[in-house]
Amino acid sequence: MNESKVIELRRDLGLWGAISIVVGTVIGSGIFLVPRAMVLRVGSPSMVFVVWVFGGLLSLCGALSYAELAAAMPEAGGEYVYLREAYGPLWGFLYGWTQMWVAKSGSIATLATAFFYYLTNFFPLLDGVFYTVPLPLGAHGAPLDLRYGQLLAMALILFLAGVNYFGVKLGGEVQIIVTIVKVLLIAFIVVAGLGFGKAHAPAPASVPHPLTIAGFFAALVAALWAYDGWNNVSMVASEIRQPQRSLPLALIGGTLAVIAIYLTANAAYFHVLSAQQVGSSERVAADMMRRVVGGWGAHAVSIAAMISIFAALNGSILSGARVPYAMARDRLFFASVAKVNAAYHTPGVSILALSAWSALLVLSGRYEQLFTYVIFASWILYGMTTAAVIVLRLKKPDLPRPYKTLAYPVLPVLFVLVAISLVLSTLFDSPRESLLGLGFIFLGLPFYFYWKRRLA
Repeated sequence: MNESKVIELRRDLGLWGAISIVVGTVIGSGIFLVPRAMVLRVGSPSMVFVVWVFGGLLSLCGALSYAELAAAMPEAGGEYVYLREAYGPLWGFLYGWTQMWVAKSGSIATLATAFFYYLTNFFPLLDGVFYTVPLPLGAHGAPLDLRYGQLLAMALILFLAGVNYFGVKLGGEVQIIVTIVKVLLIAFIVVAGLGFGKAHAPAPASVPHPLTIAGFFAALVAALWAYDGWNNVSMVASEIRQPQRSLPLALIGGTLAVIAIYLTANAAYFHVLSAQQVGSSERVAADMMRRVVGGWGAHAVSIAAMISIFAALNGSILSGARVPYAMARDRLFFASVAKVNAAYHTPGVSILALSAWSALLVLSGRYEQLFTYVIFASWILYGMTTAAVIVLRLKKPDLPRPYKTLAYPVLPVLFVLVAISLVLSTLFDSPRESLLGLGFIFLGLPFYFYWKRRLA
């Protein structure tokens, strides 16, 4: 611990680096995959847009609330710090525990799985099974198949861990470059669809799935997976220059940019493809581009998706590793995780630990299973964190707040109410994955009391 107290993290990330973490981490694989799940849940393109707008505004409410917290407490760990200050160290610990073992690691594993999923377009052998675990660990209690592509996904996670180990400045520069490239590629897809794509032939305006409340929230879960990550920049707050200015700008500006990108991309999809065609497409963007420019367009989408996922993975590892580091600094996690590398001023052990666990999670299941329990576990604590804006206004009225939440307390309350509804709906819709997420959260309790006793 002595070394970590002397060697500190450095503020090497500027405003553009912070914005690229928001945009680059949020836009991963979801925009290329989830429109199918959404239209099957809500039935019509118009309702898909309603869900996208609702999810985007909900994320914006969260970003506006987080901006106040991040500007007031620009420390490593993001939500870990806000929950600790609002509710006490137990809740901060449970958040950090969930991020380490379920939410952030699960999100990283999900992105890496999606990367290999797209790479199979070029190398189909990657989808081949090299071993089957004869235990009920797979989907619906089936044996677990291990695929060659999963090994590649694990290698990608560990490669990006190495990039971020060698400095937040290097990780930030990589994030800026790949985020710019991915936004340009998505813009190309949108222009191709809206500008050169032929509108689909007249077809029924919906798929045969009547709209229900459960269906709406299930579609919202899919949309929020695509929006997930807007909060990540707060985790790396201690390494951002001028955090009181840069963090609110990155959170709000980045979230607005993502909403605009998602809506225009979906406009292109539904211009070229009917609701039925989107609902039956495993790769919506690729099928749209195939109709517009032919087979090479589908391959271009796969490349765009992989670059997008690469940026999201890099941003997730860069930001997520700061949470276990912050826990360890408070002596509520393994002491070695608090060490800062003397040469590169990064939490090297934390980066490697999070990445290694995420790589192991790649073997645990399929894309949709992973993101369901990630979203469920995350939104319990997202809601509590947003409520911390109100709690800290009462608990610490004299805390300097360079930025204050717009329309306080309406927006934080709205966010919390929807978060509660989302959590309950997901629990009923996907009980197995949701209970797995809850189990991981509560599994942290004995470890918290163990580390707490060591502090006494």
